Parts: sequence; C-alpha cells; structure tokens
Amino acid sequence: MQNYVKWLQENERFKLSERYIGSLVADFHRNLLRGGVFMYPAETKKPNGKIRLLYEGAPLAFIAEQAGGYASNGMGSIMDVVPTDLHQRTPYFVGNRALVMKAEEFVQESRIRSNGVAVSAD
Repeated sequence: MQNYVKWLQENERFKLSERYIGSLVADFHRNLLRGGVFMYPAETKKPNGKIRLLYEGAPLAFIAEQAGGYASNGMGSIMDVVPTDLHQRTPYFVGNRALVMKAEEFVQESRIRSNGVAVSAD
C-alpha cells in the first residue's frame, strides 16, 4: 500500500489530496463529487479487512459502478464476492475505475512478492 500511495502522490494526472474524514459514507460521497479513491486495505491484524461486505462494501460498490466507478477487494470486483457470513469483512477499494484497478495491480504484485512466485508473460 505504501508503494500505491507513493504512486498516487507522484502521479500528476490525478492531482489528488489525502483526506480521511473517518466515515466511509462521507469519504465515498466526497470522492463521488470530486473523484479519487477510498481504500481500507487488509492489515496484518485485520487480514480480512474492516469494511463489512453486506452492509457497506456491496451497497457502495453498486452505487460506484452506476456512477462509472469500481469497487474491489484488491483481487477483483466486490460485486463478484459471494458472501459466506452475515458479518463478513473485506479489504476495500472504491472510486475512480482507473485508480482502483491500479490498486489491484499493486496488491497483486505485493502478493506475488510475498509468496515468492515468479510470473512471466509469454
């Protein structure tokens, strides 16, 4: 995530500012109006993330997609996650489609490095 945030800060195309209001809905609303990305990635102490899939993640993912955005758990669309528990939690990235897809790239790259798997394009 540190590499992704650094990439965001250095990317002149998007000209984003960092902001954390502390409320998913308020941060999401601000991003709908001004653009950007909201992220609450997995952490060592919270490997399944913090955002509740059924109450927060999926409903806002639906709204984001209707507005042309995208929501992901870092590996794929939140809308493709099949719930297995009523209170299931998930890592969460939502906002501008290009920014969220770039976050997926960083998450997947990090997973490849941590698992020691080499991937090549043929």
